[in-house]
Amino acid sequence: MRAIFTALALSLVLPMAACSADPNTPAESAAEPGGQAESGATIPVTIAAAGKAHVFNVEVARTDEEQDRGLMFRTSLPEGGGMIFPFKKPRIGSFWMKNTLIPLDMIFIRADGSIDRIAENTIPESLEPVVSGGEVSAVLELAGGTAAKLGIDETAKITWKDGK
Repeated sequence: MRAIFTALALSLVLPMAACSADPNTPAESAAEPGGQAESGATIPVTIAAAGKAHVFNVEVARTDEEQDRGLMFRTSLPEGGGMIFPFKKPRIGSFWMKNTLIPLDMIFIRADGSIDRIAENTIPESLEPVVSGGEVSAVLELAGGTAAKLGIDETAKITWKDGK
């Protein structure tokens, strides 16, 4: 009986994972403690900014479980790596950094590929929500400082092909 109650308690607590798309509505992806990705499969995401195209190979957080986990427990990201969180339909994006050990640039993407907002160098392990300015279709997370380093701002356009 105790095992059943423990399993029930865990099933209620685990969805409140770090970098969730909302502390009340989970959203993030695939890492094991210690920084190892579960899947390793990536897709190319292109950011066209200031006349340059920057290509990143990012993991896709498709499932609720992947979105719950996000980039939790990672101690680094590979050069040109990151994670994208596509939403089934546009909504206000709200993420937090619980159990996320590295600063991230969160780029909130509208349905047309334009950028709604960039939250630069988010604070590791913070429970403070990081919120989009309007409805977005996806959120791209890159290593903190990437947007400033590459001159990526709200005038950039983002494209990717998600083969599901």
